[in-house]
Parts: sequence; C-alpha cells; structure tokens
Amino acid sequence: MLDKTGAFVTIHLPGPPRGKGRPRFGRRGEFVAVWTDKKTLSYEESLSEAGVMAMAGQEPRLGALSVRIDAAMAIPESWSRRKRQEALSGDLMPTGKPDFDNIAKIVGDALNKIVWKDDSQIIVSSFRKFYSGSPGLTVSVWDWFG
Repeated sequence: MLDKTGAFVTIHLPGPPRGKGRPRFGRRGEFVAVWTDKKTLSYEESLSEAGVMAMAGQEPRLGALSVRIDAAMAIPESWSRRKRQEALSGDLMPTGKPDFDNIAKIVGDALNKIVWKDDSQIIVSSFRKFYSGSPGLTVSVWDWFG
C-alpha cells in the first residue's frame, strides 16, 4: 500500500465522500438531453478547488502516476455506542454506497487538468474505504518511476 510520504501532492476534502452520480436523461422535443445531477457537480467542483489549492501553482503532471484514495466514511448517528466503536476500530467496515468505482471516477474527473492532464495517466491505484469520526476524502499522488 502506498503511504502519503513522498507524494508530490495530497488533497483532502472534508465531509462525507461522494461517488460520481449516474448521468440523467430527459427528452427535449425530438432530442434526448444528458446531464449530471447537481450534488455530483457540486462535490466535483469542491474537489477540483481543493486540488487547485493543494497543487499551489504546479502544472498538471504529464507522465504516469500512482494514486491512493482514502475514503473516510461517516458513522451513522443512529448506531449504538457499541456499533460505533466497532466501526472506529475497523471491526465493522462500510460495504454500502458509494462504491469504490464511483468514488474513483469522481476523483479522476475532478482532478483532470489540475493534478494530471488526464486520468488515463494513472497506472497504479490504491483505494481504502473505512469509518471515521472525521469523514473526508484524501487523495495522494506520486510520479511513477518504475
């Protein structure tokens, strides 16, 4: 597993992680319009802004990259003290939504042209989803040196 030391950038966005929402379709006369829901657009924009701040003026990377995504999920308020403790200790893991591919997709799209030219440059990735008392999304990126 990749650690955060040595990453050329680490981006942290506080709050419950979101996955990329499904495209929405609707008829507009003879045509079908496709759009992204507002919650997805808002989260993607927030992650992009966090990426710009973390890059601090660096140009987007052009070569192969390694990425680690840590999704710290909120513990439901309705859970008992015992269940909350199991979640915090790692004995209970978040197996529900959002799923890893939708989180990875929103990360890839939000950081295009900010951290990397295109998310197709990511050749190695690591993903972890866990419960935390401080929900948030952390993305660490390394240049690939083989």
